[in-house]
Amino acid sequence: MDLLEYLENNFEGPKLFPTDPAKKEAATELLKYTDTFTKTVFVAMPKPEPEAAQETGPALDYLENALGKFADGPFFLGQFSVVDIAYGPFVERFQAVFPALKNYDITVGRPKLLKWIQELHKIEGYAKTVADPEKFVEAYRRRLAT
Repeated sequence: MDLLEYLENNFEGPKLFPTDPAKKEAATELLKYTDTFTKTVFVAMPKPEPEAAQETGPALDYLENALGKFADGPFFLGQFSVVDIAYGPFVERFQAVFPALKNYDITVGRPKLLKWIQELHKIEGYAKTVADPEKFVEAYRRRLAT
């Protein structure tokens, strides 16, 4: 987070931290939730299929609801922000791994989450950082086998 703040304050380009008070508050809440989100999903991952989906669902629903808070764009704060950067890599991996290893599509019943993922991929800088989903699947398959 400190690195992102440094970049925000010392380099030109689109601002990633919100200035609107409501969006600042939402950003703080969502950034605090990242640890809970990732822990919930990682702890659920080794469990059997139905249990993994049941335990992961509420964390994904939290994101789905958060994505509907601001109507000025498809991202967490409406426009692309530090919050999207915080969640993007994790959701990217989970979207690849859960269908392959747990027969669970994390976007089913979550249209805002699906739209958000699609919009992230339209951002050139983000798209360049996306790794091959099969590499994630194989890495998690090995990890879960141990």
